[in-house]
Amino acid sequence: MELFDTHFHYYKEDETVSSYAEKARRAGVRYLLAAGADFEESRLARNFSNQTSGCWFSAGVHPHAASLFTADISMFDEFLPEPRLAAIGEVGLDYFYENSERPAQKKVFSAFVEMALKNKLPLIVHCRDKLDKDDAYEDAFGILSGFAGQGGKFVLHCFTGTNEWCLKFLELGAFVSVGGIITFPKAANVRELLKAIPDDRLLLETDSPYLAPVPHRGTRNHPEYLAIIAGYVAGQKKMPVEKLAELTTDNAFRFFKMTKDA
Repeated sequence: MELFDTHFHYYKEDETVSSYAEKARRAGVRYLLAAGADFEESRLARNFSNQTSGCWFSAGVHPHAASLFTADISMFDEFLPEPRLAAIGEVGLDYFYENSERPAQKKVFSAFVEMALKNKLPLIVHCRDKLDKDDAYEDAFGILSGFAGQGGKFVLHCFTGTNEWCLKFLELGAFVSVGGIITFPKAANVRELLKAIPDDRLLLETDSPYLAPVPHRGTRNHPEYLAIIAGYVAGQKKMPVEKLAELTTDNAFRFFKMTKDA
């Protein structure tokens, strides 16, 4: 079984790159993508990917950090020549916490959307709103409609919105990644979303060190726990976990336009 954790965050306080990656591989997680949430974290993600096989990275500015990002986005051009750059992200809109003002979030998101389109890279999108609110989804849909219309590809990372919005984004060609939230007792909405996601658009992730799955909820997450998430999702879909692993790993390589021997 070879799983692909399509979204985790690596920080300096974590264990060494080799130890971190080896722990994941012992659990069947052969492939990894380290996601960047600001410039320095994108550098950490790049360095991680360059120190171990079967690993790639993404670069972007998380919506929480949008108000703090006052530099020219061209500073991220540093990452474009990197052979292990697989995507732009994590970028998007978060109106649940609103740690950044909405205009700043939309400005930064739109700038990275343009970068992804110009460089023919897929997007890793964070999109979240308060319960019974649709503003973030409406604004993201407006931005992503143009992106998708010009051939852009994107994944909704750890999506917890409604079935209606999930279907709207799927109509744009979205992939959807599922993480540890699906194991939470009160996450019935995410389990319902799983029924709407076509098999050929489903990805798996941990979002480590956040959102550890049950029975590790409340502890520091790690890519090794993707095996738990995969087992849970396979149970929900009533398929062997080996089949789910093959399916989602193949989807990931197709979405990121990569080959396993890269």
